[in-house]
Amino acid sequence: MDSEKPQNETSLVLGVLRDEAATRALGVRLAALVQPGDAIFFEGGLGAGKTALARALVQAFKPEEEVPSPTFTLVQTYEGPGFEIAHLDLYRVESPDELWELGWADLGQGLLLVEWPDRLGDLPRPADRLEILLEPGPVPESRRVRIEGFGRWRERVAGIVEEKA
Repeated sequence: MDSEKPQNETSLVLGVLRDEAATRALGVRLAALVQPGDAIFFEGGLGAGKTALARALVQAFKPEEEVPSPTFTLVQTYEGPGFEIAHLDLYRVESPDELWELGWADLGQGLLLVEWPDRLGDLPRPADRLEILLEPGPVPESRRVRIEGFGRWRERVAGIVEEKA
């Protein structure tokens, strides 16, 4: 990932993922930084690479695991290294009230991966979260990425910058 760090904000990373291999490499770097109780929110339009990045992160822990998009199931869970990984795709959620039925209140104990977090509405966000925005990049198959850390992720975001793909 080619990256730049704004001078006044240490929790923000901007960069370009050149291809799917760079997206997978970012997922592996993120997996090395996650802790139980963390959340990662993936934002971007359809086909932006949200699921590919979440899949790479899960497969960093479970290389042989098939990681389908949870678009229709809404939630997929995986056993991580001592904690559960919950991967949610909220694209089809019409109201934040539906999330209570999915067990939203109980999902924050392990690692929470959320696609389409805008569907959370006014629900409280986890304090220790990473927000990743993926958009089309300057050339086909590339993605612009914006990564912002909150809570204990503010410190860890710097580690994402230091390790380049």
